[in-house]
Amino acid sequence: MSARSKHPPTIGENTPAAGGWAAARSLGEILLREHVPRSGPSLLSHHNKPDGYMCVSCAWAKPAKPHAMEFCESGAKATAWEVTSRRADRAFFAAHTLHELEQWSDHDLEEQGRLTHPMRWNRSTDKYEPVDWSDAFAEIGEELRSIPPREVDFYTSGRASLETSYMYQLFARIFGSNNLPDSSNMCHESSSVGLPESIGASVGTAILSDFQNCDCIFYMAQNVATSSPRMLHDLQDAVDRGVKIVTFNLLREPGLERFINPQMPSQMLTGRSTPISSEYYQVKNGGDIAALFGVCKALIEADDAMKALGMSKVSGSDALPHKPDNAAAVAFAASIAAADKKHVLDHDFISTHTSGFEEFAEAARRYDWAELESVSGLTREQMIQAARTYAHSEAVLMIYGMGLTQHVMGVQNVHMVANLALLRGNIGKPGANICAVRGHSNVQGQRTVGITEKPDLVPLDKLKELYQFEPPQWEGRATVDTCKAIMDGEAKAFVSLGGNFLRAVPETEAMEEAWRKLRLTVQIATKLNRSHVIHGEIAYLLPCLGRIEIDEQASGPQAVSIESSVAHFHGSRGKAKPASQELLSEPAIIAGIAKATLAKGRVPWDEWVGDYSKIRDAVEATYPETFRDFNKRMFQPGGIPRPVPARERKWTTPNQKANFITPPRLFPELDIGPGDTEVLNLATLRSNDQFNTTIYGYSDRYRGVKGSRKVVFMNDEDIDRLGFKEGDFVDLTTAIDVATLRRVAGFKIARHAIPTGCCAAYYPEANPLFPLAHHDAKAKTPSYKMLPVRLSLSALSSRP
Repeated sequence: MSARSKHPPTIGENTPAAGGWAAARSLGEILLREHVPRSGPSLLSHHNKPDGYMCVSCAWAKPAKPHAMEFCESGAKATAWEVTSRRADRAFFAAHTLHELEQWSDHDLEEQGRLTHPMRWNRSTDKYEPVDWSDAFAEIGEELRSIPPREVDFYTSGRASLETSYMYQLFARIFGSNNLPDSSNMCHESSSVGLPESIGASVGTAILSDFQNCDCIFYMAQNVATSSPRMLHDLQDAVDRGVKIVTFNLLREPGLERFINPQMPSQMLTGRSTPISSEYYQVKNGGDIAALFGVCKALIEADDAMKALGMSKVSGSDALPHKPDNAAAVAFAASIAAADKKHVLDHDFISTHTSGFEEFAEAARRYDWAELESVSGLTREQMIQAARTYAHSEAVLMIYGMGLTQHVMGVQNVHMVANLALLRGNIGKPGANICAVRGHSNVQGQRTVGITEKPDLVPLDKLKELYQFEPPQWEGRATVDTCKAIMDGEAKAFVSLGGNFLRAVPETEAMEEAWRKLRLTVQIATKLNRSHVIHGEIAYLLPCLGRIEIDEQASGPQAVSIESSVAHFHGSRGKAKPASQELLSEPAIIAGIAKATLAKGRVPWDEWVGDYSKIRDAVEATYPETFRDFNKRMFQPGGIPRPVPARERKWTTPNQKANFITPPRLFPELDIGPGDTEVLNLATLRSNDQFNTTIYGYSDRYRGVKGSRKVVFMNDEDIDRLGFKEGDFVDLTTAIDVATLRRVAGFKIARHAIPTGCCAAYYPEANPLFPLAHHDAKAKTPSYKMLPVRLSLSALSSRP
């Protein structure tokens, strides 16, 4: 069975609700396609359960009291994809040159199944050929020792466990390198930079119980049905309690509108769905700062008006109304007064806990409503209505995703979320917190145990004490820095702990050309992908156990741990038979390379591989406050809460306050060539048939797409204005940095509910359009959610 339709690609009506029978059918299809119709359901009974395995897909939390089926469609697909009976074995690689495999699609490469043997590229045959593990380690170690540490990059995908990640960063630092780019650099680095500046925490402050204690949710720039479907249960429960969900998003997404719970017979049998969003505001691409400023402006001006009426509990210069004749603000204030509230803003909280309010409030007052409307795509009335809902709520949970972080002004987007929360003290109390929805299943946890290029975020003195080596003090390379170093010839070796780096990063064509010039590429992986078939002068492909598989070591079956989106640590125990007897665990592979490479440092690599609890002891010794009683509490129901001082209104910022931080502008300054009216702002999307760079199939029922991924979603008005019609095939060309031509060809136009001036296409197919320099200045997060492009009729009509 193939995921690719035998019929021509079509674009029709999208599924009106998330979940339901469509999700159930999709689950059944992938279990059959991966040849695990019996073993798959048995495994899924352990999915996200207290003594089972943690989902290998998204990072959403594992509840203390799990549902009977604690998995979603995406998680089930990821499980089936990993435990497939298909194998990319010796015979497969003997039959195909890598030049041939370069022509295969992302889906078709991974669909060959699990890797079974360690492989080394043979230049004379252009094939991967089997190699003994001991020979691979020795040869990799010899190569690494011949390369200066600053010229080696150690990349980490978001799925490796806490134990593996700790070992990996330690190996890199003893080797002498702080070049530790990771997938977080490409997604939520804007949170890791912006939240500490605002509230002194590098992660969100929300916990699962906030869903039970909030009376309003502001949901921003995250497609729950595709990226974290299990959260729909929490949203549904909140709606059933009467919680209002106010959504800000570029597209209208079915999962943010309606949900049919597959675990509720009453909904499955009747088709009755739960409405999710009570208010839904479609924000223009790049208009998030303006939209949030509009909400804040409405709140501040209403508070000003309330002060003028003499009803607000304020003091000092705050008591002076800014525009007491503002009718809308006075009406808003009157509605607050009618609800017997004493103020619009929480001035006690602002005075006690924050800094920078006056500057921020003045900036909000100065912005003209017409400008806020133009940039955001929302009307003044819509922003005021969102503010009214916010002001009438006592505990608001702020949820946001990569639709805010993957921007040129991603850090400022995060600041604005915090600013809005601080206006009414919606942080550090039950039901009122910030939830940054992370992507991959341990991408947040890896940073917690030292996967970072920034030495000031790691307890280097403690590592020095524990392992008797001198850690490097220089700042290493983040992902875009690594890409630049590879393109400039300054990087010589690349070791990858999972992931599909070449497909995840911007500047695809230039990166693939430069990638071939690397001296050494080492890939630790479970399945084949494009970053393996394009390779360096010396290339190794090292297959590892997956998290779902039983990991048997000297002391017996092992367990690992991960950190969820709500900063809780959870144990995970594999349940499936390994795909091959030749597979090694990730810790064993890292230890093998480390022992063959390092001549310094005192690390008990073999002891750690034999018993992962000893790795956790080492993690606790390095981070004693964060991982107290790590082994003892590892499998406690609901997980181990990570200490986050901001949850308790303790602000670990330089000034010991939560900070209002005022963005310098509403929209990034971009150098766009002539013909601005022809330019659309492109956002990249995931389909419901993929997870990050992993493509499960060629359909997206939430957007009505079947049989293709080369689609560009456009507004009716833009299609007509630019002289196209639905179904036309177009080429997309980057409209900035025009000295370099960046183009993708043969994308089919689909009409969609998207604001005018905006368009959208799938990630990673649209990645070749993105210049490497198009990223947030502080976080260096690629701006995958906003890029100016031009469209022209294509000579190609392409699939998939």
